[in-house]
Parts: sequence; C-alpha cells; structure tokens
Amino acid sequence: MKHSKFLSPSRRRHAGEPQKGYSTGALVAAAFGGALVFGALSSAVFARASISADTFRQLDLFGEVFEQVHENYVAEPEDSDLIKGAIDGMLSTLDPHSNYLSADDFQAMQEQTRGSFAGLGIQITMDNDGPDKGFVKIVAPIDDTPADRAGMQTNDLIVEIDGKPVLGMSIDEAISHLKGEKGTRVNIKVVRDRDADPFELSLIRDIVTVQSVTHRAEGQFGYVRIATFSEQTDDGLKKAIKELNREISGGMKGLILDLRSNPGGLLDQAVSVSDMFLEGGEIVSTRGRRPRDTLREMGTPGDRLNGKPIIVLINGGSASASEIVAGALQDRNRALLLGTKSFGKGSVQTVIPLQNGLQGALRLTTSRYYTPSGRSIQALGIEPDIDMPVIYPGQDAEERPERPSEADLPNALDVNEIDPSLTSRLDEAVPDEDVASDENEDNGPAPVQCGYEEDGETINDCQLERAIEILADATSYRQLLADAGAARAQ
Repeated sequence: MKHSKFLSPSRRRHAGEPQKGYSTGALVAAAFGGALVFGALSSAVFARASISADTFRQLDLFGEVFEQVHENYVAEPEDSDLIKGAIDGMLSTLDPHSNYLSADDFQAMQEQTRGSFAGLGIQITMDNDGPDKGFVKIVAPIDDTPADRAGMQTNDLIVEIDGKPVLGMSIDEAISHLKGEKGTRVNIKVVRDRDADPFELSLIRDIVTVQSVTHRAEGQFGYVRIATFSEQTDDGLKKAIKELNREISGGMKGLILDLRSNPGGLLDQAVSVSDMFLEGGEIVSTRGRRPRDTLREMGTPGDRLNGKPIIVLINGGSASASEIVAGALQDRNRALLLGTKSFGKGSVQTVIPLQNGLQGALRLTTSRYYTPSGRSIQALGIEPDIDMPVIYPGQDAEERPERPSEADLPNALDVNEIDPSLTSRLDEAVPDEDVASDENEDNGPAPVQCGYEEDGETINDCQLERAIEILADATSYRQLLADAGAARAQ
C-alpha cells in the first residue's frame, strides 16, 4: 500500500483479491483485493549482508538440482519453465497473495485498474483441497459482462473449456484457455448443483468495461453501487451524489452505499470514497515488518452529505478496498453496516516490476492494513452492525452457497492468531427485531427468504429494502447507530 524502501515515487496503490484467483479478462490480480503498490526493488535489498551463509549454501543446492534436472531429465526441459516453476514454488510457501506475474499478466493487471479489459468478466479461484479441488470456481461475475449476461453465479464450477477437462490444469492454464480476442467464442461446461450433470454455456468474449459507479433514486434516498475501485470511482461517486441531489426534490435525505461483491481495487480511490463522508481524521493505516513502514491515510475536512444518514451494504464478496471503506465509516460511527461479514482481506501487496516489467512483476505481501480504531481486517473481516443473511428463490436455507473467506485460504496470514472473542464481540451489536427474531446462538440470525417482485421474475433485494426502511425512520436509525457505537466501545 504505502511506503517502504521498495517503492519508487511513481508507485500506484491497488486493492483487490481472495486466494490465487483471477478476473478472466484481466487474468491477473484475482478475485479479491489486497492493496497493491507499484514500485521498484533496489539491488541493495538483495545485499549479501542480509542473507546468511547457510542461505547461500541452500541456493547452491538449488543450483545443483537445476543442473541435474537440466542434464538428466527423461525429456529435455525448457529452462525458463524450470525457473518459473521454482519461483512459483518459492512464493507459494508464503501467503495466498504473493505470486509472480508474467509480462502479459502484469500488463493485464494494469489494464484492469483502468477499468477496461478484454475477457469474460468473471472473478475466479481454484481450490487446493476439498470436493471442488482442481476446478475453476466462480467467485462472482462482474456486472453487465458476458459471464453475467449468461447467468453465471457464485460457486459455479467450470469443469470443461472448449472440450478440454479443467481437472489437471493449473489456474494459469485454465485462464489461457478462457481468455481470447474480442468476438471469439468459448464453450464451457458448468456444474452448479453438485449432484446434477454439468450444463453447457457458449460465451462470446468481449471488452469488459467495469462501470465502477452506478446510482438511482430510491424515493427520498440515494442508492449508489460501487462495483470496483478503479480510476473512475472518485469522479463517478462525486457525479452520482450531484445527480441524486438534483434528481430528488430537496436533495437526498440519506444514502445507501452498496459494496456487496466488490472485490477491491485502487487504494487511493477507497481513501477518497471514505473521505467524502468523513470530517478529516484517520481513514486507514498500514503496518509492515519495520516500524518505519507504518503509514496513515488521513482525510480532509468536509462531508459531502453534511451528516445525512448512510447505510453500507456488505457481504462475503466485499474485500480489501471495500473493507477499508466499510471499516472507516463504521469505526468513525458515520454509517450503519448491513448484510453479512466481509471477506477479510487485510494484507497489502507491493507490485515490483522485474527488469522494468519486461520479465513481469513480483507481487509480494509487505504489510497489513488497519481500520481507524486499530482493528486488523486480515482473516477477520468486517462484521456488519445488522447481520442479515438472505436466501433467494430456489435456494434452501441449509444449501446457501457460501463464499470462501480469507481465513479459508491455504497459508492465509494470521489465521492461527485469531482470538475467537474478536469474531463474536459484535454478534449482538445491533438487535434488529425483523432480522434476528429466529436467531440461535450457534449460527446467528436465520436467513431472510427473499421473494419476487410483482413481475414474478425480478428477485427482491431484501437487504436493500431493509436499508430503506431503516433510513425512513430517522429516530430508529439514530438509535441503531448509537447502539452499534456503544457495542464497539465495549
């Protein structure tokens, strides 16, 4: 995210990713975010003084193994493949978000942060164990993309691509088969119900333009969805607020900020979004292995809503930059959070170009980020003030698709250090009669069943409806906000 001796003055900060997932189209930075910093690594960092003699003996061992494989393997190997495999293996021993980007992947990642790229528009991952191991799993389709229009859903598995079984492919190999030029076709087989046969989908690859900010009026209130934090977000949100205040007679009486399934994006955009609703003060801090790496992002005076009520919608797909915004507004008691616990991506990656990017880049976890009160989000996520799980038509309460969280990922940072009391402290933060009436101690609130709109086809957004109800009762909103703040202060 910020400063260390790795960074050049031209660095760009980015937040977005869960495990070793990728956005097909961007095909690089993955599904959920970690704050990324573009920088340069000084050769002094690799000075002999910082590496022990025993380490150099181990490097000699690596050289000997490489030589033996090069000379004696049954088929002549490609040396570049051996080196890349060694790099990938080294980084895989760290955490799920440190990895090597090829030159193409590095370029694609840069395109993604600009908000436009070629592909299908899906955020994917590949489980390393469990029943879905080895298949491409959909984390979420990006709004209004080929994958979204084809009806792909969270937890769908891609098991075949253009007649080739996915099982046995690496995620990079699967991506290479999924990506392609605009206008070309890819045929896939998808498993949704694990007990049913796969079904076929044919998708036409397209330029995926991620519209970062969309908005509409909901009665007297404004609704703003931020799909991702790209270079367009800051200006898009300012424009949305301006248009909503013009469209709604007398201006907005409150705002619903929808960050559900937002995988992250540029950190500076997350800071700008938070700053729009806060009167200065700390927004987020980062802490690395050295005290001098600690850095705080501070806001500026001026709340664009002048203190009007805000409800932020989050879920298990809200990660990294989304969690920075949600955590800042929650800690500063500026907004109520409604939905389900966020993903828990609280580590920061520095993107280090290799040979000026000609040999790709190294994405290395270099620090963690913290909310204004000093909470680490890593592996914990952000707990909503109003816990409201939902199920949709056709789903059974016990068969709701569960998104993977940061704590589920192999080698995720801090998982073994989590204090169980931290994850349950806010379970009773805001008693909500409509949501928690069927609560049980083990599983939290019973999920709310969402139905259809009057047209019989459009599914009700129960969480949005509940947010509007709360905003419509100013006294109730203020009480819920006060209760949430008091619970966090305990």
